[in-house]
Amino acid sequence: MAQTLKPKHVIVIAALFLIMAGLFFSGIFNRHYTPEEKSYIAEIESLRARKDYEMLNDPASPFNAKGKVHFEKLKYFDVDPGFVFKSKLYEYDNKDTITIYGTKGEPRKALKYGYVGFELDNKDIRMNVYKGFTRSGQEYFIIWFTDRTTNNESYGVGRYLDFEKQDNPDYIYTVDFNLAYNPYCAYSPNYSCAIPTKDDYVDVEIKAGEKKFHN
Repeated sequence: MAQTLKPKHVIVIAALFLIMAGLFFSGIFNRHYTPEEKSYIAEIESLRARKDYEMLNDPASPFNAKGKVHFEKLKYFDVDPGFVFKSKLYEYDNKDTITIYGTKGEPRKALKYGYVGFELDNKDIRMNVYKGFTRSGQEYFIIWFTDRTTNNESYGVGRYLDFEKQDNPDYIYTVDFNLAYNPYCAYSPNYSCAIPTKDDYVDVEIKAGEKKFHN
């Protein structure tokens, strides 16, 4: 017996079709990308389409949870495989607990755990990895940063990259700026988010990941 697609599945499938069509007509598949890079680009575009769907429909999204906020598709730089890097996590010998501030002025604590390093635009880049805790006490690791696009093409507070720490000290991490995202305060003033410190600024243009939501 044929299975009937639910309306939300039809929407997702239609969105993915439009993405693939857009990629084709924009010429992205006619550029000199390897088959692996083309597959990677399509995967990131698919993730973005799913995130738009969730942001619009999920009751816990920042567009719904604390008062209804007008939704538009999130804005992104074009997917660029050249903004994907590899690095070990270099732990600091002295892991300092620092005070950072939220956008509503409240102090927060975070552990400056280590850094990842790579080369971009002929510069040696170091990005701090922080360890924090949710209100329920669950630990998490994260990179937050500002760069030359901040407050121009990208969100003025800064952007975030999730970081999944592994137990293996020799593990090679993927640092993918195409996954850089805005904190919730980029969409709604009802949220407060951590402000990257001056030590989290990288003196290059990271034209990858999410752009400003409000122009």
